[in-house]
Amino acid sequence: QVQLWDFGGDLVQPGGSLTLSCRADGKISSIYEFAWYRQPPGSQRDRIARITSDGTTQYTDSVKGRFTISRDNAKNMVALQMNNLSPEDTAVYSCKLSMTEGLVTAHFWGQGTQVTVSS
Repeated sequence: QVQLWDFGGDLVQPGGSLTLSCRADGKISSIYEFAWYRQPPGSQRDRIARITSDGTTQYTDSVKGRFTISRDNAKNMVALQMNNLSPEDTAVYSCKLSMTEGLVTAHFWGQGTQVTVSS
């Protein structure tokens, strides 16, 4: 029904910036939530940012003030602007869509994109 494609991972210098993008192919319901997760090497996967269908955003403390999640509803896309990156931000970043139709909520994941912060 829905497929997610996340893009934009790269090698970046400490202090640099990078923007990740996620595109959803398929029909998205009016009630949804897009989120970004990351999994550093040897660590668990954690949610770092999310945006709901009413525009509400939420960030984990480690990225608050540095990362910004945004959406382009006309293009079925969500972006994550990352500023002042440090080596601790190195991880596989994945987008997730949670979509509610009627009484059922479905979840969809992108394939993940690698972000490496290193000098």
